[in-house]
Amino acid sequence: MRRSLLSLGVVFMSSCIASGSAAQTLNMMKSIDAPHYDAQRTTWGPTSDVVNMFQDTLVALDWDGKTPVPYLAKSWEISADGKTYTFKLRDDVQFCSGKKLTADDVIFSFKRLTDPALKGPFAWRAGKIKDLRAPDPHTVIYELEEPYSELLLQLTMFTNVIHNKDSVEALGKDYGVKGADGTGPWCLVSWQPRTEVVLKRHDAYRWGPSMYQNKGPVKFERLSIKIVPEESSRVAAMMAGQFDITHQFPPQFIAQAKDAPMLRVQEAKPNFQLLYFGFKVTRPMVADRRVRQAMSIAINRAEIAKAILLGNADPAFTFVDPDALDHAPRTRDVIKEDIEHAKRLLDEAGWKVGADGIREKDGIKLMPKVYYTQSGNTPRVAEAIQGYLRRIGVHWQLQPWDSTIAAAKMAEQDYEIWSVTVPYLSAGDLMNIYFDSRNVPTPNRMNWKDAETDEWLRLGRAALSEAERARYYALVQQKVAEEHLWMPILNINMHMVTNKNIKSGRPHMIYQNTFYKGLDFSF
Repeated sequence: MRRSLLSLGVVFMSSCIASGSAAQTLNMMKSIDAPHYDAQRTTWGPTSDVVNMFQDTLVALDWDGKTPVPYLAKSWEISADGKTYTFKLRDDVQFCSGKKLTADDVIFSFKRLTDPALKGPFAWRAGKIKDLRAPDPHTVIYELEEPYSELLLQLTMFTNVIHNKDSVEALGKDYGVKGADGTGPWCLVSWQPRTEVVLKRHDAYRWGPSMYQNKGPVKFERLSIKIVPEESSRVAAMMAGQFDITHQFPPQFIAQAKDAPMLRVQEAKPNFQLLYFGFKVTRPMVADRRVRQAMSIAINRAEIAKAILLGNADPAFTFVDPDALDHAPRTRDVIKEDIEHAKRLLDEAGWKVGADGIREKDGIKLMPKVYYTQSGNTPRVAEAIQGYLRRIGVHWQLQPWDSTIAAAKMAEQDYEIWSVTVPYLSAGDLMNIYFDSRNVPTPNRMNWKDAETDEWLRLGRAALSEAERARYYALVQQKVAEEHLWMPILNINMHMVTNKNIKSGRPHMIYQNTFYKGLDFSF
């Protein structure tokens, strides 16, 4: 296997744009491109990893995945009622364009994010903003309509990066496509869709967050990020030394990478990353909870984890990882794999096995359409599940999409089932992303509208104590699990693979972005 992969690497090297010869260029790969790089208009992980390099947030996320630390905001105070945050900004920050960062940029960014006209799918991450004020150029008073127990944690997310108003207005609809200004350690130079993103060093950058030893600037002049969807090509390219780093190394080749003398493999810990299949409950074929439950319990997650990811994932029987903040332990008893029980549930729901082995009801075959992104682990997992479900008379119609159009196709909602691998920070984070009715049609692609769920989410967000927050988020987890709105499949491990000529550097866990700012990396 290693010899054939090295041969592939020679072919790959000859077909790539060679940029590895430049001593001060860091060459990176990723498997999936984004439709654009405007953080406020998407939930897409492939947007977040690049955005986090050239734009910054008020607070950063420490290595533990739970603790917000100062970043553009050097300090903050929270009122006793939990509704008002006073952020003190650094006075030495500037955008790549040279413009100085002030409170006006912060206010503009959050007003744009929460403007209904933008339709920002993650606008809720900023809380319900009542007012934003700037008593001086380096102070922002951030007033909420109600307390938001995870505001600081959410402010670490790429959705809440700070934008330069001048850049947004100058580029208009091309913002995030033809360019974007930021205060990050890297500056966006160019983007060639499906091919390459190029960034350069932000020479003025000196305000790196506390978890990095190097506060800036970065130690490379340029960063070239090539889009390489084919897994064998990414493996071969790393083995052959064509690239310096990738954070999307195929899990089935991790063991081989660990044995390779030229590579270093580091696992991001903690890491909460769920591969799931969700049901659009407003589609008649999957509107019955028994049908959803039958599909979920008819598969063997342990076999999938072992056969497809070679142990680089754990079977997921809950929506929230057991190690995540506010995980509800009782939800572990909801999903119990049992193929015979699955068959009985479908019988009870009126779906009878036809002459061709596929169940039908009222002249309709139980053949749900399943949408997912073509690259990554999902295609093989979807095919495995398709095989399991044939045993109970269900036929999944698999429809993979290229990563650049997958989000748009999912937004059309012409499917019964879809899949993504979602990174998250906590139970509250995951529940608020997907199960709040405000987030219909995306990211609440289930079209789940439930007043009780909405109220528990509101109470969890508004909680002033950890115990109260955990209580309400546990109620949400229990309800959505018992409704079988998703099939949780795998908790995916995340690795960063580097050439051993790269020194220092530690993988981060934030939203599938192990590189994050890249401040400590060097040759």
